[in-house]
Amino acid sequence: MTESAVASGSRSATAGVAVLLLAYVFNFVDRQIISVLAMPIKTDLGLDDQQLGLMGGVAFAIFYTTTAIPIAWLADRKSRVNIIAVSITLWSLFTAACGTVQSFWQLFFARMGVGVGEAGGVAPSYALIADLFPRERRASAMALFSLGVPVGSALGVFFGGWIAGNLDWRAAFVIVGLAGLPVALLVKCTLKEPSRGRFDDSPATALDPAASPSVSEVTLRLRKTPAFWLLSLGAACASALSYGLMFWMPSFFARTYGLGIGSVSLYYGTVLLIGGVLGILAGGWIGDRLAKAHTGSFALVPAIGLALAIPTIAAALFAKAPMLSWLLFTFGQMLASAWFGPVTAGIQQIVPANMRAIASSVYLFILNLIGMGVGIYVLGFMSDWMTQEYETAALQFSILYGLAFYVLSVVAFLMAARLLSREKTYRCAKAEPQPVVPFDSQTH
Repeated sequence: MTESAVASGSRSATAGVAVLLLAYVFNFVDRQIISVLAMPIKTDLGLDDQQLGLMGGVAFAIFYTTTAIPIAWLADRKSRVNIIAVSITLWSLFTAACGTVQSFWQLFFARMGVGVGEAGGVAPSYALIADLFPRERRASAMALFSLGVPVGSALGVFFGGWIAGNLDWRAAFVIVGLAGLPVALLVKCTLKEPSRGRFDDSPATALDPAASPSVSEVTLRLRKTPAFWLLSLGAACASALSYGLMFWMPSFFARTYGLGIGSVSLYYGTVLLIGGVLGILAGGWIGDRLAKAHTGSFALVPAIGLALAIPTIAAALFAKAPMLSWLLFTFGQMLASAWFGPVTAGIQQIVPANMRAIASSVYLFILNLIGMGVGIYVLGFMSDWMTQEYETAALQFSILYGLAFYVLSVVAFLMAARLLSREKTYRCAKAEPQPVVPFDSQTH
């Protein structure tokens, strides 16, 4: 293969992951906008912190986790591009519907609908990226895709706060939701499906969607792969506090420092954007380089980052000035975000190509069930429970005790690091990559 052909394939793969990143950004804009709108929603609908936690996490997680595996089963057999495009359309429409609700339960069910749509966006994207990049570049590619988390969350906070401040929270949902529809069209019209398993030494049947195994067969395979469960548990515990922070930090800045919605949007939006982007990129870059010599680095890098994040975030919670709190939270966010690229790359390494969408959905099931379903609600519950003792500082202590999730995550990742070095990985060391052109105007 000529050098120019390889370079063309690399540029095409990067362009493909850029389109998926844009979709992921809108995924998290729609997912996290509710955090900065929590205070006006609470006032308008007369909710308490437990209800906010249910609506912000449990409602989303219920249908996200229950529909992700069936959708992933379909993605291992049909066009992943089409599934992603349809999913973007659904979550965008349900986000817009959140702006029309009149009660807690109407908002709860609208958020469930957002979860239904987003269930088809992430796992198929993971599998798609694994077929765009060879093993030695997957952690960096997954990290690039994972930038959708901090960028989308920050934009949700920025625009949600700005629109709510100038119009109202209902308009914020409607405008942000409808803005995602052109992205669905972009994915459908420009992204081309790459060959499955094109960089792997998997059997030839792995390249045939019709030969894809059932959910039970994949689950049986995963049962024999303890590193998968430890990676998933570590990511889930990390997400429990990370999602909890994403949802509750706007309220923390408002209650602790008396900031208005505009200032809250600026403070926490920049924490997510600066800390999240730097942490995810650094984690992916370091993970790729260390994993060349030691596969366990896919778990060791996240463990070190989270261990350092614990004291940093604890100090940020009790900083005397909002600027010092902002600096500490930004650094803590950077350390706590380093796991995204290495962990998702590690998941793709330990299963063959025809199992990746289902394996990713099982991973996301665990991550979101614990992360979104438990983390946001637990912090809200503890805040209400400790209000009598700590009064206005109840949310601070709730988040402080929530750092136990990071401790559990560190333990799980350290155990996974030992096992990963002994797992069989699916890669192709000798075959030359064929260029893929992810952009195509043809119908898929």
